[in-house]
Formats: sequence, C-alpha cells, structure tokens
Amino acid sequence: MMTSGSEPARGPIDVLIVGAGPVGLAAAVTLRGRGASVRIVDAAPQGATTSRAAVIHARTLEVLESIDMAATLVGEGVVVPDFTVRDGGRTLARLDFRGLRTPYPYTLMLSQARTEELLHAALAELGGQVEREVELDTFMRANSGGEGGAGGEGGAGVAGGAGEVAVLRHPDGTHEQVAARFVIGADGSRSRVRQERGIAFDGSEYAASFVLADVVLRWSLPADEVQLFLATRGLVVVAPLPGGRHRIVATMDEAPAQPTVADVQHILDERGPGGAVVDSLVWGSRFRVAHRLAATYRDGAVFLAGDAAHVHSPAGGQGMNLGIQDAVLLGGLLADVLGGERGADALAQYERLRRPAARRVIALTDRMTRMATLRGPILRGLRDGAIRAVLHSRRRRTALARRIAQLDA
Repeated sequence: MMTSGSEPARGPIDVLIVGAGPVGLAAAVTLRGRGASVRIVDAAPQGATTSRAAVIHARTLEVLESIDMAATLVGEGVVVPDFTVRDGGRTLARLDFRGLRTPYPYTLMLSQARTEELLHAALAELGGQVEREVELDTFMRANSGGEGGAGGEGGAGVAGGAGEVAVLRHPDGTHEQVAARFVIGADGSRSRVRQERGIAFDGSEYAASFVLADVVLRWSLPADEVQLFLATRGLVVVAPLPGGRHRIVATMDEAPAQPTVADVQHILDERGPGGAVVDSLVWGSRFRVAHRLAATYRDGAVFLAGDAAHVHSPAGGQGMNLGIQDAVLLGGLLADVLGGERGADALAQYERLRRPAARRVIALTDRMTRMATLRGPILRGLRDGAIRAVLHSRRRRTALARRIAQLDA
C-alpha cells in the first residue's frame, strides 16, 4: 500500500543499503568500487563514537584487501600476534598467530569508530555518502518480472525493473519511495528490514552480563598481547588499543550499568596479574548477550547481513568480522549479477556460504561463553584444568588459533 504523504518512486537504483555501520559501509564500498549505483541510509544521526567492536581477524583482513581497505586499517591499528590464557601472573597457555598461513598472522585491534570513519572515507572517494536520520518504514512490492518469497532464488531485482520499492522516512516526517533492484538489511540485531520481511530470528539470551570498558592502564604485561585471565570470580579479557588504551571485557552475574574506574580496578585486582593501575576510564557499558540466527538470509531481492542475520557472544571478537565478510561477499555477488558477469542463480551462493559460517561461529562462541560464565569455584577449577590440558597440545593450539582467526570459515 502507498504510505500517506510518500512520493512516487523514481527510476531504480541498483542497491539500497539500510544501516551504515561497518557492515553496511563495507557493502557500499564493495558495490561502488564495482560501479553500482548505491544509496546507504541510517536512522542514527551519526556513526559510532566509541570503540565497541575492536577486533579485526586475519580472514577479515584478507577480505578487506579485496576492496583495498586492509592496508589502511593495519596502518592505524595495533598488531597483536599473541593470545595468552593466564591465572593471575602465571601463563597457562599461549596461542601464537605468527605461524598461521595468511598475509595477516595476527589480530588487529582498532576502534569500531575508526573503522567506520575509514570505510566512510573510502566510500566518499568513490562518490558515495551516508544519508543520516533516514530509516526504512516499509516495503512495497515492485512490478518486476521476478518471483519473490522467503528464501527465494528467483530473478526479482535483476530483470524487468526494480526488485523492491522501499518506503523511507526522513527526519522531517516525509516519506519517499525508493525503487531498488536489491536491498541489503545491515541494520543490526533489531533489524527493521528483517522484521518487515517477517523473517524469524530464533535463539536465546545468556543469564550472565558483561562489563565492557576502554581504560588507560599501567601494568607490566606485554602491549602486543591479548590476555584472558581465569579466576574463581569469573574471567576478564584485556586487549591493547591504539593510543595506549586497553579494552576490558569481564563476565559478571550482574554488571554495573555504568562501570567506573573503581569497578574496573576491582575486577583487575580480583582477577588480573596484580599490580595493575587503572588511571582513567574512556568509555564503558554493560551488555547482555544472545545468540540468534535468521531463518533465511534472503527474501526475494532483499538480503540480510551482519547482526541483522546473526548475533552471538562477543567471545573471541567474532561478530563484526563475520558481518564484514558477509558484506564483501554479498556486494561482490550483487555486482557480478548487476554487471551481467553472472546469472541471478549465483546469488544463492551467499546464503549457502555465509549461513553455515555463522552457525560455526555461534557454536564456538556459545561454548566459550558457557565456559566463561560457569558458576562456583569447583566448576571453574575443572574448567581451568580442562583448558590447560587441551591447550597443552600444539596442534590444538594451532587449530583454535585458526578458528578464532576465522581462517577455517
């Protein structure tokens, strides 16, 4: 139905992207780099201003190299080749990423805000821009020759005109109809795109909560290492960030809504190596974690990517990585089809490849999170012993490093 006050749709663009986080921006850069006409909109008045997702893994850097972004990000981030599991000041196990078969044998630490800024700058160089405070209101089926339907693989969006007509709402309350051959929903875990298409998003939430904080920290441990500390009161992860800051992630039965310097100091005193001094807190938050997976990644000419398609625990820093890989693969497939290099049936590869990858990540992060949030000293003691035993094997350490780096995706 026509939305009241909306303008009729003009000629179709190639792709409408809803959501301008790292996933939407990566898709936009991929498509604009291939010459596709793109509009990218976001309901928020500005991009990320805090670090949020700060981990970029080897496979993601390989993917970003294909759109000429890897070197730019590496030039600004902190290269971290080691991941250690510790009990106070004692090292229980070390994962060394240096031996991985990849041009990027390390984890890169970089604020999500900066990642978005760099992707946005690349998009601007390609003639694109983000339209802020513009959100999807609904869809109207376009009169195209293709077939739609949940998970459909028909030709909608390829031949005969627009695949979809999306109704956008602007800040002044006016509505606009946008005809697009394809639509990408990269609008997060509460995706309006996914909801409007009626795609199920099943899963569950964990009982434990997490503290997330970026701090200025003084201590004696190496600055090129991510450390996981196991303790009877729970675990804490400490990772270096650019500018001498550190990212702190800690499990708690009930995390404070706004963590303070004192909260982070107490966590490190209780669980860390000893001697750590938190000088200041740059940013902090509390969050709860769920794991969910969209029933399908495609409905006709509409595709889901990133958190709109899958959410899971932050264990291992997998989320943004999985989403960026979604975006670049999907953008490339759409560009191939739009350019006539491949037939529309090639689009089926997106879900065939990316949904199983999400299942694997959800399974890995679920196991890691359940181990991290075990209650009681006896269970936690058994967990610590099991970790030491498993990671005593070099082969297992290498296999785990590959999984964390997403090189087996």
